[in-house]
Amino acid sequence: MNPLIEFCVNNLVNGAQEAFEKLEKDPDLDVVEYGCLSNCGICSQFIYALVDGERVMADTPQELVDNIYKHLDETL
Repeated sequence: MNPLIEFCVNNLVNGAQEAFEKLEKDPDLDVVEYGCLSNCGICSQFIYALVDGERVMADTPQELVDNIYKHLDETL
C-alpha cells in the first residue's frame, strides 16, 4: 500500500498546487485532493498536506515536497 498524501483544494489555490503536481508524478504515492481537510487555521498560514494522516507543513512548494519525502523516510 502506497503512502497517502492528502491536499485541501483551498491550500492548492494558496500555493500547494506545484507540490501536488510533483508528488502526483510519483507512482509510489497516492496523492488526492479534498474540498476541505478541517485544518483551516493552518491552511490559511502555511502550505501543507496530510501524509498518512499527519500534517506536514512548509513555506514553499519545494520545501513541502522535501518535507514530505523526509517525513516518509523517517516513518517508513
